[in-house]
Amino acid sequence: MSKRVLTTESGAPVADNQNSASAGAGGPLLLQDQHLLEKLARFNRERIPERVVHARGSGAYGRFEVTDDVTGFTHADFLNSIGKRTEVFVRFSTVADSLGGADAVRDPRGFAVKFYTEEGNYDLVGNNTPVFFIKDPIKFPDFIHSQKRDPFTGKQEPDNVWDFWAHAPEATHQVTWLMGDRGIPASYRHMNGYGSHTYQWTNAEGEAFFVKYHFKTNQGIRCLSTEQGAEQAGKDPNSHQTDLLQAIERGVHPSWTLYVQIMPAAEAANFRFNPFDLTKVWPHNDYPLQRVGRLVLDRNPDNVFAEVEQAAFSPNNFVPGIGPSPDKMLQGRLFAYADAHRYRLGVNHTQLAVNAPKATTAQNYGRDGLMASNAQGRHAKNYEPNSYDGPVETGRPLSAPLAVSGYTGTHEAPLHTKDDDFYQAGELYRLMSQEEKSRLIANIAGGLSQVSREDMIAKNLAHFHAADPEYGRRVEEAVRALRED
Repeated sequence: MSKRVLTTESGAPVADNQNSASAGAGGPLLLQDQHLLEKLARFNRERIPERVVHARGSGAYGRFEVTDDVTGFTHADFLNSIGKRTEVFVRFSTVADSLGGADAVRDPRGFAVKFYTEEGNYDLVGNNTPVFFIKDPIKFPDFIHSQKRDPFTGKQEPDNVWDFWAHAPEATHQVTWLMGDRGIPASYRHMNGYGSHTYQWTNAEGEAFFVKYHFKTNQGIRCLSTEQGAEQAGKDPNSHQTDLLQAIERGVHPSWTLYVQIMPAAEAANFRFNPFDLTKVWPHNDYPLQRVGRLVLDRNPDNVFAEVEQAAFSPNNFVPGIGPSPDKMLQGRLFAYADAHRYRLGVNHTQLAVNAPKATTAQNYGRDGLMASNAQGRHAKNYEPNSYDGPVETGRPLSAPLAVSGYTGTHEAPLHTKDDDFYQAGELYRLMSQEEKSRLIANIAGGLSQVSREDMIAKNLAHFHAADPEYGRRVEEAVRALRED
């Protein structure tokens, strides 16, 4: 059987892939050696800017199957009947470290799902925690800068990490999650995923509901202690990637059950705390989990760069029946995610195979730009309206309109009767066993005791005291003991 011929990128056959063309046997190389220049130029450009956050990631393909009727709450087509299946791509990631970081570290995990629906791609972008550190996107760059490498030292600095948290009391809830037992998942397969934000569902009658998504792992929750995480990171920095890849390759397909919490839109205004605050959870006693379907991952990407690194998720990719809420962090991310991909991958990143619709075809008037591949022929127009049978608007909004009132300007979120930055952090602490509390205290004290300024330590201690008196006392005692050693 004859072998296929190696060619240049323009398709010309390559005569010699072992030796560069030179001026004589021992002479300098020739500029006319197209194959050499093409190989070196492409090699120089093999890497794109890594994500500022969520750089270190893994991904897999699979399917989502509806198991329960939710048509009373949304008219989204991919959720319209029990048994309906939709192809998905899921990307997991750490948040703070760079592309070369280790997997088994104490850090939130990204949990992003792309549903290739018949009405277009729906991206659900979340984490493995139901809350986040901040509630307003204007603070997001500051938060990330405080958690990543210092511009001078080139490493993560406890002073920066805890200084930001000292000035962000709303972070206390997420800090309690992060420093607790679930701060280092044993693998991507053994953690939950959450939409985290509040979203809107709209049914066929136009009724609006606010929802929160919960992907519960069917493998069971498994986590690592601080010591186990350090050992794992040293043995195999790619431990989560290795686990996911090998499990799927040997036919062990990880799965999650999707549940939602559903709040009738009319109840949001008078709920006891702001239901659109990303630093808070909705108590299950108020809004119990309702099962929706099952997510299964059963196929590894063939090329990690093409399909994981170039995968682009954006929470503004909605489908009919699903839309945004007044969640401020979500509102900021509706712009920021898509803009990050336009920077990293180019304006035509949606034409890449992993990002393009699979169950339908994108039809619009976008043309040209870097790596454009949608010329669409000589008769296709690039303006609308037109008289040439181009795609037209439907006149049907994807979701129900959100009511607005008041004056433009910068506003703090209106206070509800039970709004507070510490109560839910205290509730989480009080749910823990004595052993879980002890590990949480040790994890917090291990970081906070390294802070150089006493006033910064005192500000953070005040947050734990406000969450729960015992919580604050134990953290304070543990920090003092470590600083006196």
